[in-house]
Amino acid sequence: MSFAKWIGGAIGWSFGGPIGAIIGLAIGSFVDNVAGEATPLLGDRQTGRQGNPYRQRQRQSGPQRPRTQSGDFEVSLLILASIIIKADGKQDQRELDFVRLQFTNMYGKERANHAFELFKKISKQNISMRQVCNQIRQMMDHPSRLQLLHFLFGIAKADGHVAEVEMRQIYTMSGYLGISNKDFESIKAMFFNNTDNAYKVLEIEKSVSDDEVKKAYRRMAKKYHPDRVGHLGKEHQDGAEAKFREVQEAYEHIQKERGFK
Repeated sequence: MSFAKWIGGAIGWSFGGPIGAIIGLAIGSFVDNVAGEATPLLGDRQTGRQGNPYRQRQRQSGPQRPRTQSGDFEVSLLILASIIIKADGKQDQRELDFVRLQFTNMYGKERANHAFELFKKISKQNISMRQVCNQIRQMMDHPSRLQLLHFLFGIAKADGHVAEVEMRQIYTMSGYLGISNKDFESIKAMFFNNTDNAYKVLEIEKSVSDDEVKKAYRRMAKKYHPDRVGHLGKEHQDGAEAKFREVQEAYEHIQKERGFK
């Protein structure tokens, strides 16, 4: 499979807007025949003429949010990951290896290689975090955005710890992505060892009743259920299961601590 065919077949709304411009610049840095093959897919981004499918979708579907495809999630993750990895002023090889491994596990070797080549090109660009996140917020459903945040924490912690500057970047991203502070703290708690983190994962205070713990578990299990990102494909459902298991383990920890059934 050629690089351009992989790009064209996997991506929907992210071929337009600021993300589309980033992809276009990245593809343009490849050899001429690949860039030439991809050009009709990208269209004229400066003038916004008929080649821009992002603008076309806006005209055709109005305010309705378009369906996020697996490739839209993939490219969004690559761009945001490139920002996180550079946040502390260096690109740690362990973080890069984590990105490659995650994509290999999700997509298989060939597609992961294409994704990582694109990632390396994207990483060389100066990217507006706000613009990219605003496009993702407008176009991507909430469960998929929560999954993005989970992956970003995993990348940041791949070198053994989340640096303060990385934490600030992820927190800022979450705000731009329209993710609430409670959701941010819930996902953050999945990556840190703390006696109160089980309560943070369930988005509750330690003082709540047992019944409120049970209600919170049911609510969070529904919010983080892998089926909620089923439209992204099985590869992303598998990733969402890790987040879902954290909710289950948090509930079981509190259940054991309090001694209720």
